[in-house]
Amino acid sequence: MPKSAVGLFKTEAIAGDVVGEIESAGIPHNEVGEVEEPVDFEVTGVMSFPGIDFETQVFRGLTEMGATEQQAQAYVDGLRRGGVLVVATAPDQKTVDAAAKIMNRHGAIEVGETAGAQPGVVVESPDITAPMDVPSIQAGRMQQPEGARCFVW
Repeated sequence: MPKSAVGLFKTEAIAGDVVGEIESAGIPHNEVGEVEEPVDFEVTGVMSFPGIDFETQVFRGLTEMGATEQQAQAYVDGLRRGGVLVVATAPDQKTVDAAAKIMNRHGAIEVGETAGAQPGVVVESPDITAPMDVPSIQAGRMQQPEGARCFVW
């Protein structure tokens, strides 16, 4: 069962440093990547909506890996504001936890849910970081007390 660590970062430079450090820690290059919203989208016709297509693809990918819809939307919103996602996948929890720690050391932005029947979303723009007061416990996701999240899928 694959496991992934996901972190949102303020800049491409920070994300690049995170990717390099994660690869140095032993996760193969093809299992670590950056996702950022392209500056220009190729329009292929009157009914071409490449920006929406990109966001939908990111949203689906995150929910397939275990993020809630609220978390996935928060990550997409972060990308829209100029942030960069880093995703690291590994077969074992120890390696994914190490990747999450690297992400948190580099200031992964907190995107999470509050506990309760109606989950709320804590969304920080790349300029604002607020701590999450009450982490929730959810099947399929390991909630971290800091910015990066780990998912089992």
